Amino acid sequence: MKKNLVLTGMMGVGKSSVGEDLSRKLNTGFKDIDKIIETKLSLSISDIFEKKGEKFFREIEEKETLIHLKDENIVIALGGGAFMNEKIRQNIKKFSASFWLDLNNKQIFQRISVNKKRPLLSDKSTEKDVEKLYEERKGIYSLADYKINCNLKNRNEIVKEILKIYENI
Repeated sequence: MKKNLVLTGMMGVGKSSVGEDLSRKLNTGFKDIDKIIETKLSLSISDIFEKKGEKFFREIEEKETLIHLKDENIVIALGGGAFMNEKIRQNIKKFSASFWLDLNNKQIFQRISVNKKRPLLSDKSTEKDVEKLYEERKGIYSLADYKINCNLKNRNEIVKEILKIYENI
């Protein structure tokens, strides 16, 4: 494996599941930054936001992401907001190939509405809230090296598309 492979995008697009599949296919390690943080603090991401605040979470997220970007031969799934951090983005550009998993807002909303663990979008969130967050973030997500349109594709098709690009880097 040449560079680390980093997945970014909105919550609910499948970064973790796609990342796990990619790491198996590439026979390499996998790091899910949100899971690393949850394990380290023994709290869910939602609980961290609720008890310690977003600022605290973003500081831990930056520290953990920068540590793991220095690892070699791994696939990393970022949290939905990590790529917004300029320091993280700069380090990703140095050490990794980044892939933005893009999915339409309707599908994101359907996926996250069944999962109550999303701190920036609560169970009271609407499709408009998802759209607003997406609009705020898409300009930064577009700075990723590659954009993968995940609409109407299953996980296996997304993994194959990423592998095809990655193998030619």
